[in-house]
Amino acid sequence: MLRVVSANLNGIRSASTKGFHTWLEHNNPDVICLQELKAQLPDLKPEMLNPAGYRGYFHCAEKKGYSGVGIYTRTEPLRVVEGLGNAEFDAEGRYIQADFAGLSIVSLYLPSGSSSEERQAAKFRFMDIFLPHMARLRASGQEVIVCGDWNIAHREADLKNWKSNQKNSGFLPEERAWLSRLFDEQGWVDTYRQLYPSATDACYTWWSNRGQAWAKNVGWRIDYQISTPGIAALAREASVYKDERFSDHAPLIIDYDHPLGR
Repeated sequence: MLRVVSANLNGIRSASTKGFHTWLEHNNPDVICLQELKAQLPDLKPEMLNPAGYRGYFHCAEKKGYSGVGIYTRTEPLRVVEGLGNAEFDAEGRYIQADFAGLSIVSLYLPSGSSSEERQAAKFRFMDIFLPHMARLRASGQEVIVCGDWNIAHREADLKNWKSNQKNSGFLPEERAWLSRLFDEQGWVDTYRQLYPSATDACYTWWSNRGQAWAKNVGWRIDYQISTPGIAALAREASVYKDERFSDHAPLIIDYDHPLGR
């Protein structure tokens, strides 16, 4: 099996002190997509740059302590693409792509709009450029898995308090419709939902630090592995790892019956 993990770390150094890299050693995934590194390469210890058995690739934000994405992989990629070719968002370190024979794996950190109207406007700008980028990936001839923190819950089943969040960033009608366009118009597959179409409480991947959201499981599903149909059809099992807490997000693990992992 090819085991792919998507994990928003909310700071790679913080997550490492909480046991993330130790967990990797025992879980033994093939590819790990990281988001929200909150670090530059000189900040990272060797075991964070290249954990035992892995090679790490990174696209860091220019601003210190902010954003940033990365990929750990056991198999050396044929090519690595850093950024989208957009100056505004490439400066924020939001996209990295590793190309293998017949398969591309992306780590994505879509902007959050929750902090201000300005950041919501930036989120919409990103969505405007990313929709055609996804269309190009879909037409590339490769199977593709886009892992990451998409900062959008798609369906009512994807968050606990959906009724009270319909006017909040992350569950706005425009954001949900945008995800629907990826699935319905471009033909992408929400891999977790394909496997578990009716999951609710078990599906959440992020919990607010306010109140007792984690303790009460008042969560959101905003971390996805969105795939082309061919590789999505090979997905066999998915889970959200909650036995340990490395971040305010939990790792999303999906196993694919694909030869990259053999």
